[in-house]
Amino acid sequence: MDVIILGGLAVVILLVVVIYNGIIKRMNAVARAWADVVVQERQKNNVIPALEKIAGEYKEYEASIMTQVTELRASLKRLDTREVDLGTLAETRTKTVSLLSGLYAVAENYPDLKASDLFRNLMTEITEQQENVGAAVRIFNRNVEDFNNGIETFPNSLVNGVLNKKKKLDTFSDSQAESGFEYRPNIH
Repeated sequence: MDVIILGGLAVVILLVVVIYNGIIKRMNAVARAWADVVVQERQKNNVIPALEKIAGEYKEYEASIMTQVTELRASLKRLDTREVDLGTLAETRTKTVSLLSGLYAVAENYPDLKASDLFRNLMTEITEQQENVGAAVRIFNRNVEDFNNGIETFPNSLVNGVLNKKKKLDTFSDSQAESGFEYRPNIH
């Protein structure tokens, strides 16, 4: 009888350890995914100086574009790989979209700029970087979902409530993109 009780206790302890470690692994996956989002955002920063140089060569170049580039750089610097900051990420994405729109408008006004291979290559690079950020955000959101499921499902919720005490994380959302939809899911 004692062997059965000890065996059952060992199974319970093993289950608690597995669940506890699973929660920690999921949290670490979220942290890594967030760092990847920040890295992708910052990689855009590598392209911006070359874009500034070529666009700055045009005498009538719009000063507002340079202001937007400066604001985007400041926003990129505020992103921290160690701390999830969805607000700063949303601000950075909005500034990137605004900058790209302004650059396309400038290119329309300056046919020589639009025809420049370097300009086209830089715009392609920024667009690709923006797509990479979108992919990184999707991976981040998947990791957040997995983490949240891992702390809210039974028996994981018991282990988390007693030992880990991790709180549910928010996924990244883009209010500007969401405003284009009339439908709002009834999610609480």
